[in-house]
Amino acid sequence: MPTKSKTQLIRRLLGHYESNGFFDEMLDAEGRIRPHYRQFQELFQTLTTREFEHKRQSLDLAFLRQGITFNVYGDSAGAEKIFPFDLLPRVIPNTEWEMLERGLSQRITALNLFLRDIYHEQKILKDGVIPPSYVLSGKHFRREFVNFNVPKDIYIHICGTDLIRDDKGRYLVLEDNGRCPSGVSYVLENRRAMKRAFPAMFEGIGVQPVENYPQELLKMLQYIAPGGVADPTIVLLTPGAYNSAYFEHTYLARQMGIEIVEGRDLLVRDAHVFMRTTKGLQPVHVIYRRMDDDFLDPTVFRRDSLLGVPGIVHAYRAGNVSLANSIGTGIADDKVMYYFVPRMIKYYLDQEPLIPNVPTYLASEAEDKKYIIENLNKLVVKAANESGGYGMLMGPKASKMEIEGFRKKIESEPRNYIAQPMVSLSRHPTCVDEDNYFEGRHIDLRPYIIYGEEIVIVPGGLTRVALRKGSLVVNSSQGGGSKDTWVLYGDK
Repeated sequence: MPTKSKTQLIRRLLGHYESNGFFDEMLDAEGRIRPHYRQFQELFQTLTTREFEHKRQSLDLAFLRQGITFNVYGDSAGAEKIFPFDLLPRVIPNTEWEMLERGLSQRITALNLFLRDIYHEQKILKDGVIPPSYVLSGKHFRREFVNFNVPKDIYIHICGTDLIRDDKGRYLVLEDNGRCPSGVSYVLENRRAMKRAFPAMFEGIGVQPVENYPQELLKMLQYIAPGGVADPTIVLLTPGAYNSAYFEHTYLARQMGIEIVEGRDLLVRDAHVFMRTTKGLQPVHVIYRRMDDDFLDPTVFRRDSLLGVPGIVHAYRAGNVSLANSIGTGIADDKVMYYFVPRMIKYYLDQEPLIPNVPTYLASEAEDKKYIIENLNKLVVKAANESGGYGMLMGPKASKMEIEGFRKKIESEPRNYIAQPMVSLSRHPTCVDEDNYFEGRHIDLRPYIIYGEEIVIVPGGLTRVALRKGSLVVNSSQGGGSKDTWVLYGDK
């Protein structure tokens, strides 16, 4: 009986599995296991179907009990949902990861140099490498902070850069998330879950750890503290329990051993920030803020914001508090700026990008706009400052009404839109039903980069998976889930 169950599990994984022309992370074009997955296969195939199902149910229950959730705005069925997790990990060989590390380090270095430049000398604009209008008209370009020196000259301290692989297996950068990138708590919890489920695999395969992320994050926050502060008080500023990433906010604060606060918990006196406590006011020196600029200070940005702290920008300008990420980083998140990152790398570093962009068209350029309008049914169109899978048109899967709606938007606000060809995201075997049946599902990868005294990148990151059949949208708000990401110590 055990043998039958064992065979059944492997057959369900590989027996009827088809890549359908997509690049598959686990299997090559002939359906053979890729070398870096072979050790995992050897250990995995010792499981019976019953054992696998027991592990699935145990992990689902653990996620439920621990409140590993995300919120979906506007969901009438209830905002809070358990984040779906798939037991089959994504495995990355060491040499592949080392290439990605170099490419990601190159990218965040160039982005920080770009932000330093546009808020000071603006050489890249004066030299015509980037047309000034694109930066100066950007929704998140903060003119108020031109010539302001940020602590340690670092703007983006935490970045989540989304990577995909095309049908040939080439890595491409899909976008940079340099404001308040979320998802790292799922990286840490996914790993804990997999260690509980498969303890022997980690010992036998040699998987690089991710558990040191909170300590590296804390070290960076301590590094950017105002000068002369030997033991800085650090807090995490959250918009509150209704934010989509509130689980992560509480999780990271707990892991770092710092207080989590809302705007009402802080006040500013004499250009210094204080936290209200049961023992009175306590000075605050560093704020890891998980809210956008717009809501940070109602005396400077949105006057209707009830989430921020009046006067916090004044304290920041005075050098009495440090913010991560810095104010003004949103312009680097602008999808129009994404188009110019390869130019930034060449301009500031005199290097070619190690990880290329997806080919991109700017609707504000006459020729590009003409091409976009004529090919809306073939392209993916994105709003420049939307995220989470919102403000996007998947042309090949859109209705005529949706296409016409986007045509009007592009015509009226061309600066606000870019377009890209539909990229055939790589796939990975994924358990898709209660009977442990495996099919290919599209995935991406979000590594997390910490920029402090040095650049630290957690080995792997968050592999997001589009659980809906045929879907290319991996965002949790759009029905996506996640996998643990294993980076090997050596190439097996």
